[in-house]
Amino acid sequence: MVLQDLLDELLNGRGFALIRGLPVERLSRDSVARAYWGIGTWLGDAVSQNAEGHLLGHVTDLRVQEQPGRRVYQTTQRQPFHSDSCDIVGLLCLRPAKSGGLSSIASAASVHNHLLEHHPQHLRTLYGTFHCDRFGEVPAGKDATYPVSIFDRYGGYLTCCGMDPDIRSAQRLPQVPRLTAAQQAALDTMQEVAQDLGFGMALRPGDIQLLHNHTVLHARTDFEDHPEPEKRRHLLRLWLSARSGRPLPGFLAERWGTVSVGAIRGGILVPGATPCVPLAP
Repeated sequence: MVLQDLLDELLNGRGFALIRGLPVERLSRDSVARAYWGIGTWLGDAVSQNAEGHLLGHVTDLRVQEQPGRRVYQTTQRQPFHSDSCDIVGLLCLRPAKSGGLSSIASAASVHNHLLEHHPQHLRTLYGTFHCDRFGEVPAGKDATYPVSIFDRYGGYLTCCGMDPDIRSAQRLPQVPRLTAAQQAALDTMQEVAQDLGFGMALRPGDIQLLHNHTVLHARTDFEDHPEPEKRRHLLRLWLSARSGRPLPGFLAERWGTVSVGAIRGGILVPGATPCVPLAP
């Protein structure tokens, strides 16, 4: 079966896949969302991407560059290499930008091994503890940040939790320990290595990019968009919990709710949010 082979490639192989040809130009928005939802949720269970409980995310410029708490995916700004809070992330391109917006990916294992050979001091630092910003989406009884390690070995796997942008954002909070010079240098070097080892994808309308967050880092170049809202860059995003996902280190439970294999795990967990599938941003 095609989707079973694709899922195996994501979880046990290269960690990424690109599906081409969904006819988004001749389908209604509802039909596109249903088709994408069907493909994605065969691969895993959709989990919430924000405090509103959105299971289908809209990646587009909302003109919120300067607003407090804004997320980079809602702007035209460059996104550095990172990973998301789920097993698998999917992006369906509805419309590309006027220019730019290239999607880049890099093997976390290749980045790790390059650091091991050339910058072992930075790799040791990346196995340590960092604090990630929740951007105000704080579950009851939790702190405004949560702890992670960029790299961790658990259950026979090397797992990457590349939350670099959220780690840097957490520095805006006075209660968070300041990044040391060693931590900043390690994060910067990880970005440089990922840039050198990664490659870009120019997503076209109807393309679906799928990534295994524990093994693949992803980034996006900045872009120039059309002034007309109906022409602007627009992607649909899914965060998926893989039913046959790998064992994960326990520290992720603070963000994911649970790390148990076979359980629905990951996403942004805020009590009271009603899961929904918004068809518009």
